[in-house]
Amino acid sequence: MPRAIVLGAGLVGGVMAADLAGDPAFSVSIADSRPEALERARAQAGGKLGTVRADLADLATLKRTIAPFDIVLGALASGIGFQTLRAVIESGKDYCDISFMPEDAIDLDGLAKQHGVTAVVDCGVAPGMSNMLAARSVASLDRADSIEIYVGGLPRERRWPFEYKAGFSPSDVIEEYTRPSRIVEHGEIVTRPALSEPELLDFEGVGTLEAFNTDGLRSLAYTMKVPFMKEKTLRYPGHIELMRVFRETGLFGQEAIEVPGPGGPVRVRPLDVISTLMFPKWSYGPGEEDLTVMRIVVEGEKGGRRERHAWDLLEFYDKSTQATSMSRTTAFPCTIMARLIASGQFRQPGVNPPELIGPDAAVVERVLSAHRERGVEYRHSIQSL
Repeated sequence: MPRAIVLGAGLVGGVMAADLAGDPAFSVSIADSRPEALERARAQAGGKLGTVRADLADLATLKRTIAPFDIVLGALASGIGFQTLRAVIESGKDYCDISFMPEDAIDLDGLAKQHGVTAVVDCGVAPGMSNMLAARSVASLDRADSIEIYVGGLPRERRWPFEYKAGFSPSDVIEEYTRPSRIVEHGEIVTRPALSEPELLDFEGVGTLEAFNTDGLRSLAYTMKVPFMKEKTLRYPGHIELMRVFRETGLFGQEAIEVPGPGGPVRVRPLDVISTLMFPKWSYGPGEEDLTVMRIVVEGEKGGRRERHAWDLLEFYDKSTQATSMSRTTAFPCTIMARLIASGQFRQPGVNPPELIGPDAAVVERVLSAHRERGVEYRHSIQSL
């Protein structure tokens, strides 16, 4: 029986652990430094889950924690994603991870091959399924000219002033508003500011949303030879302007500034102040429903004719499990791939972003089929242009 451990007991990590724990073929544990998060994850899995309290930011502790396990799943914050990936590889453990790390995970490809480790990174909904399905469509065309990815996690009910809540780490959401966005134009990687080039799009079942540039192409920007590629995040109209005002005011700044205090000047980081004030308002309450919407569009040529491939996802909060849509759609790609790795159905030593899996039609179909079993449907359509 494969022994699996999930690193991180947050919203997504808890769903990952519960999904694996429901499989009698696995023995599953979850690790986190917060006892309340571990207890919540254990309850979510119906008690069929081992728990390990550990400071996973400490590399020695991390390596001791994962030592007894056969496969590791990562659901940690982006800030420690890269160091965790390195430590797992050095420990010789196969890995499937959703961390939105700013570093380039493929830099560790040689290390993973040296240790015989199969690591699948960025294996959530986007990045993750977005990369895999875009690559599946590219592989089915004779020539692909463009990839466009639009994705967002939103509260089902809009409420002033933010009309937004975070389905994953709020600090990682702020990264989307500040990290420069890499897109591809005429075959060259170019950079655009975050929150730039807004556009409005209509989605059945949701309505009109606004899209803006984010750094979501990730490894797609240089692993896929497609001349035009972009990824944009979706929000309810009006959110972009509000976040722009916050950013330009300096409220997302990470450098400490001096402000007056009752006992004299004190130094604070603006990001810490706004995080303390805003993040509680971005948290979902019990039973509060969310949705995840994604559209992937690939255009190109096949058999001398122009084709447009589209993949659409619209997924809602699961009332039966009380799991958010974003946590489910992010967790399932990771747990599904972990099963394929553990069972030997996917074995490719090295660091594998999901687009390297996309050309394998059989593996992609297994991933899509497993999603359908969990009530998550990616709808594929092909249109002649």
